[in-house]
Amino acid sequence: MRLSRYFLPVLKETPAEAQIASHRLMLRAGMIKQASAGIYSWLPLGFKVLRKLENIVHEEQVRAGHIPMLMPTLQSADLWRESGRYDDYGAEMLRIKDRQDRDMLYGPTNEELITDIFRAHVGSYKDLPLTLYHIQWKFRDEMRPRFGVMRGREFLMKDGYNFDLTKEDALHSYNRHLVSYLRTYERMGLQAIPMRADSGPIGGDDTHEFLVLADTGESEVFYDSAITDLRFGDRAIDYDDPAQCRAVLEEFTSRYARTDETHDAAFFAQIPEDRRRVARGIEVGQIFYFGTKYSEPMGATVQGPDGKPVPVHMGSHGIGVSRLVGAIIEASHDDKGIIWPEGVTPFHAGIVNLKQGDPQADAACEAIYAALVALGLEPLYDDRDERAGGKFATMDLIGLPWRITVGPRGLKNGVVELTSRRSGESEELPPEQAVERLARAYAGHVLRPSL
Repeated sequence: MRLSRYFLPVLKETPAEAQIASHRLMLRAGMIKQASAGIYSWLPLGFKVLRKLENIVHEEQVRAGHIPMLMPTLQSADLWRESGRYDDYGAEMLRIKDRQDRDMLYGPTNEELITDIFRAHVGSYKDLPLTLYHIQWKFRDEMRPRFGVMRGREFLMKDGYNFDLTKEDALHSYNRHLVSYLRTYERMGLQAIPMRADSGPIGGDDTHEFLVLADTGESEVFYDSAITDLRFGDRAIDYDDPAQCRAVLEEFTSRYARTDETHDAAFFAQIPEDRRRVARGIEVGQIFYFGTKYSEPMGATVQGPDGKPVPVHMGSHGIGVSRLVGAIIEASHDDKGIIWPEGVTPFHAGIVNLKQGDPQADAACEAIYAALVALGLEPLYDDRDERAGGKFATMDLIGLPWRITVGPRGLKNGVVELTSRRSGESEELPPEQAVERLARAYAGHVLRPSL
C-alpha cells in the first residue's frame, strides 16, 4: 500500500478524552473514531489489525476441532426467560421492542441462543462431543464506558460453546479450550496468564480468566512470578487426547495466579516472598464450565446410551477480539507510539523515501516494494512529499516492526537503512539484503493478504 493512496488520519495532538495509552494511540494513529459513548468506527488501519486477530482466533479454534458458525446480534427475550436470566442480567442488557411489540435484546452473550439451536437439531449422545463458536459483535450497556476499546459498549467477541454427555467430557473441552487459548495469545505476541476467577452472570463452578499484565489493567492480580517463565511454544498437542490437554492445564495453573475476586491471602503467603507479585491485569478471555445450568431449564437433552434423556453438560469460552487490540498496545508501546508484534502488525514494514521525486530514490523504493510483495509481505510505502521528520514520526506512531529508509546519500554507497521499531537499532545494508532480513524475520509467521 502507498501511503499517498491510503486513509490514515493521524492526529498530532492527544485527544482530551483519552486516559490510557491504547486509547490515546489508537486515536492518534487513525485506527478508530468514536461514534458515541463506548462505540467506535474502525478505520482502515485498526480494521486491518482487528481482522488479523480474528483470523488467528479462527485458525486456532479450527485447529482445536471447533466448528465456526454465525448467530444474530438481536435475540428474542423469550429464550432468556426460559433460562431465567432475562430479569437477572441487569441494566447492561439493551432491551428493545420490535414493531410487533415483541421483547428483543441486543445480545451480550449467546448461551440461550446456542442452546436453542442445539436442542432443535441434536438428539443423540452419538452426536457428541460438539463445540460450536462464532465471532460476533456484542453490546453491553456499560454505566461508564471508558478507556476506548478496552471498556466499550459494543465489542467484537469470539464465543464458543461445548456440549458433552458427561462432566468428564465437558472438563476435557474446558482443558482443550485453555490449551487453544494459550497458543492463540502467544501467536499475537502476548503472554496471557490463566487465573482462577469468578463466574459472574454466566454461572458455573469452574472458570479461568486470561489476563495480560499492564499498569492500566482494571483488575488487581496476585501471582507467583514463576508463571511468567512459562511458554507454550511450538509444542505439538493432540487436542483429542484428554491426558495431554490436562497436563498443559496443570502446568499453567498449578502456580498461584488469581484475580482480586478469588484471591486467597493465606495461600498466597505460602509462596516464597521473592516470587510474590501484585500487579494490574487486562482480561482478554475467559472459559467456563457450568454443567447443566442452561440445558436443564431449556430442555437441551440427548438420548443416552440407555435410551433415556440426559441433559448435556455445557461450557462457554470467550475471547475479546476487539479488546485484544487495546491490550496488545498497552503491553507494547513507548513514548513515540505503538510497537506491533510481527504476528499482528497491520503492515509488515514501512518504506520511507527521504527524497520523493529523486529518480534513484524512487526507483529503489519501487524495487524494494515489489520484492517485499513478491515474498507475500505487505509493505506501507510512504511516498508522500513530506519532510523526513514527519515521515519518521508517522512510522513510529503506527508502530510497524521494521522500517526501510531510502535516500540519495545511502544509495550512493549502495545501502539503505533497516530499523527495528522494538529495539531502535539500525543497520545499513544493500537493498537486497534488507529484503532478505525481513524475509527471515517473518519466516515463522503465517502470511496472508489482509484488508
